[in-house]
Amino acid sequence: MAKLVSTLFTSLDGVVEIDPAWHFPYFDENMGAVVDEDYTGVDVLLLGRVTYDSFAGAWPDRESAGGEDATFAAQLGDMRKLVATRGDQDLGWRNASALRGDLIEAVTALKAEPGVDKVLIPGSISVVRQLLAAGLVDELSLLVHPVAARHGERLFDEGEPIYPLALLRSAVFPTGVVHLVYAPSELPGDQTYDDITDKVPGAAES
Repeated sequence: MAKLVSTLFTSLDGVVEIDPAWHFPYFDENMGAVVDEDYTGVDVLLLGRVTYDSFAGAWPDRESAGGEDATFAAQLGDMRKLVATRGDQDLGWRNASALRGDLIEAVTALKAEPGVDKVLIPGSISVVRQLLAAGLVDELSLLVHPVAARHGERLFDEGEPIYPLALLRSAVFPTGVVHLVYAPSELPGDQTYDDITDKVPGAAES
């Protein structure tokens, strides 16, 4: 079964709808290394339509321009890309095809597909939300910027149930960006306040 990883840039107040004004000032070689790590070994890129249009509208031209980012642009172009879309128009970028049918069923089948070991979802907030709710996301790779965006779409919407997570690893960069990698987990117990009164400050002295 393939591992499905969601990679997101996020503000301190949980906004994952990227604004260049607060994102790029924090992008350094450490963040670039995390992006490289997230994309290493990827067999399939899974994208929502909005994220795909953003990628397809920029990276092919950057590859053609031959600048410093052309190598990464070519890597993206060469990857197999599946796009969650209801449209039927030509996606216009090599190795890109539409993911048809029910999203949960299609991604479940994709994770079981022979030869697919790692699926990466960059951005694509709506897709990630649906796959989190279905229990199909194996890792959340979050690059948390030390800034309150104060507006924009957040990853976690209101609803039920809660999503307990386990921290797999973390790193703090000189810019103040924190890289946090989580996996789905369970609550560490079922305690209520009455069960933890002995942990309250000063309890041991009473």
